[in-house]
Order: sequence, then C-alpha cells, then structure tokens
Amino acid sequence: MFSIIIPVYNVENYLRACLDSVMNQTYSDYEVICVNDGSMDNSLLILEEYSSKSDKIHIIDQLNNGLSVSRNIGIQKARGEYILFLDSDDWIEPNTLKILSEKQNGEDLVCFNGRRFFEDGTTEEPDTGIEENNLTGWEYYNKYALVSRKFHFVCTVLRIYRKDFLFQHKLFFEEGILHEDNLFTPIACYYAKVVKVITDCLYVYRIRQGSITFKRNLKNLKDLIHIANMLSDFFVPIKDIDKKQIYREIAGEYMIYMTEKSNIFGLKYKEIIQLINWMSFKEVCIYPRHKRLFFLLNIHPLLFRSYLFLERKAKQLKN
Repeated sequence: MFSIIIPVYNVENYLRACLDSVMNQTYSDYEVICVNDGSMDNSLLILEEYSSKSDKIHIIDQLNNGLSVSRNIGIQKARGEYILFLDSDDWIEPNTLKILSEKQNGEDLVCFNGRRFFEDGTTEEPDTGIEENNLTGWEYYNKYALVSRKFHFVCTVLRIYRKDFLFQHKLFFEEGILHEDNLFTPIACYYAKVVKVITDCLYVYRIRQGSITFKRNLKNLKDLIHIANMLSDFFVPIKDIDKKQIYREIAGEYMIYMTEKSNIFGLKYKEIIQLINWMSFKEVCIYPRHKRLFFLLNIHPLLFRSYLFLERKAKQLKN
C-alpha cells in the first residue's frame, strides 16, 4: 500500500490536475493524505469535492504552518508501507504506482526519474544518465548528487520512502525553513541501506515563477546557511564516509555562494559571517581555494571581497 502525501496551499488553479493524476492511477492500493495548510482560495472546497467522491482521499485542515509541517503530519498519519510526496501543483503519470509496486522489494528508497513542465506548455525531456541499479544510499548519493541535472537530485519527490525506515531514523522535515529538501535528502541517503534506482519517468514538476523555489529573499539566504550548518554538524563527526561528496552542498554551494551574494539583500559580510558555523565549515572545507577564503573571512571581510575581485579579474584576463 502507498500513502501519497499532498501539502496544499493556495493552488486552486492546479489542484484538480494533481488530484486527477492520483485518482486515475492504474493501481488501486493507496491512500491520499491532503494537508490543507490554511489555503485562502478555493483549494479546500476542491479537496472536499474530490473527497466526497472517493474514500481514498483524506483531508487534514490546519492553520498555515508551512510545507514541512504538512509533510510531517502526513507521515504521522500514513498507513501505507511506502510514502510518496506529491506537490499540489505537480502530477504523477497514470502508471506510477503500478510500476513502483512491481519494482519495489522492501528497499528503503525506490528512486525514479521526472521531467519539468513550464507555464508556456513546453515540457523538457527527462534527465539522462540514470541507470537501473541496486545501491546503498551513500553509493546512490555519490553517483548522482553532484551530477548536473535539470530536475535537481535533492528534490524529495523523486523517490518513495519505506515508512518504517523514516520512523526508525526519525527522518522528518525541519520545520519553519525553506529548501527543506536540501537538508532531508542527504541525511536520508546516508541512512538508507538498500536503494533501488529505476529509469522510469514518473513525476511531472510544474515550474511556476511565483513558487517558493523562485523567490529570492532574505529568508531564503538565511535558511540555506542554516541548512549548511546543520549538514556540517551532522556529517563532520562521521568517520566512515568520504566528505568530498557533501562538499558542494556545504562548503561550495551554500557557504561561499551566500557570502558572495549577500549584497543582493543589502547585507554586510559581517552579518552573514555571524550566521555560519565556522568550526564545522573548517572541517568540511577540503579544497585549497575555500581554505584560503575561510582564512580571509576570519581575518577581515574586506580582504575576502578583495580576493574574490582579483580572482574574477584573473579569470576575465585568462578568457
């Protein structure tokens, strides 16, 4: 049995397509847990309409608490052996559950492919380079996490999760932050002992300019640094893994990028530096360039900015 968890917030224009994709599945053993997160449009009315027609759809209505809280409530209420997370403006292919039911064999995670759909009606081809395989979670992470993709590896919706596995390792979503998938996915992969990778394209991700992913604001920045700190704190003490595989998320993409881009929000470097857990960052910072940046940031932010300026100029002259 599958439990499909759908957080819902102000998506009246897209919700029917999402729910239709679930109700039109060619496999019948599943439940749908829709968590209405304080929607102010007609989303709840649409949920009630669908629920009145099918006993598979269960509605949980709550005040607005965010995506992570909605997903966590869904996990707690789930009765299925496997959990699939579906965003309420996306949809799944009609044979998704049938394929997953046939290919799963008790693995902690079953991972599949997806494609992106744009508001102008165009659809991308699925990412290539995915091979059907059985791996440990960390082998899976090493193989795919650092590969450039159109549909980002970190997205939680690209895999199903054995419910008992989530509860065994207390794998829930950090509440009150954006980009919660960036924190959840690497840790879930670390704990997963058995992962099955399949090549089937089962998930369609709608790209909306108004979605959380495309909003650039101060909370985005601070939450990414918070996630980097938490990932550092989690992985740095672990001795039995190659920390190069978590380098990009922690040291490369998050810490340095956020300090470089902080001027977008009118922040001073000093304000950003104070948010970073430098002791953990130093441990995970394995490349010489970022060790130099770490040293300069600790001495003086102005030296850091000068270093970046000279580095960019050198690249321009080289080109």
